[in-house]
Amino acid sequence: MTTDTPRPEVLRYTAFSSAPDGGNPAGVVLDATGLDDEAMLAVAAGLGYSETAFLTAPPEGLGGREERAYTIRYFSPRAEVPFCGHATVATAVALAERTGPGKLVFETPAGTVPVEVVREGGTLRATLTSVEPHVEEIAGADLAEALAALGWPAADLDPVFPPRIAFAGARHLVLGAATRARLADLAYDFARLEALMRRLDLTTVQLVWRESATVFHVRDPFPVGGVVEDPATGAAAAAFGAYARELGLVPEDAVLTLRQGEDMGRPGELTVTLRAGDPRVRVGGEGARIG
Repeated sequence: MTTDTPRPEVLRYTAFSSAPDGGNPAGVVLDATGLDDEAMLAVAAGLGYSETAFLTAPPEGLGGREERAYTIRYFSPRAEVPFCGHATVATAVALAERTGPGKLVFETPAGTVPVEVVREGGTLRATLTSVEPHVEEIAGADLAEALAALGWPAADLDPVFPPRIAFAGARHLVLGAATRARLADLAYDFARLEALMRRLDLTTVQLVWRESATVFHVRDPFPVGGVVEDPATGAAAAAFGAYARELGLVPEDAVLTLRQGEDMGRPGELTVTLRAGDPRVRVGGEGARIG
């Protein structure tokens, strides 16, 4: 950031929790006009959260009232990412505090993402609608490398959850844990997993344990973003919803609850909604300002 560039106001919000010490914290810059890529990366690195969102004017023709449509970009402390669910929710809550609940639309590097914010009691809740998702196989050698980096024997995988790469704005490797204890014990080779993820263009690895038909516990190693673990991951939740539906693990019409962050001391809850006839995935949760 050059010395003559005004320093932007950086807001701090958490997503997928109504408590500031829960969920996933994100930086939010509501006016990033004049900031170049280097400046945005410097802000994100200085803040140190897994992502910071930066808003500028919308592209011409983007739907919605002019004041409710934006271009949004996301930076981790290391690099730009194409889509970030928790920073989208955090940004939507920050905007709603200023302009009221309602519909928003964001043009992201991954595509157009509508968001609706409602007030439930004294809490704001934002729900994003993902871009169209897809799910693909992972090569056996790549899966073996992922398990080796995680320190997971193949027997620790839940056979009900076939390993797949799922996309709903960003790519995530989905792995099912056979037990809650396996999920809780996360100690992995940071550099080794990061190298594999960069080669496969993965944003996180989503580790999943199923508590019941519609309740899942998840964790997301995020070494490519420069952090060991993401506390609540909206983009991965959207990808998981697409994965679970495509593999027939849940009905085409379903509301899923993902619990994340408990093992980090930052509990959060993500609601994943699937609708028959609509391939997109909706991910919602509460948000709150930090400080």
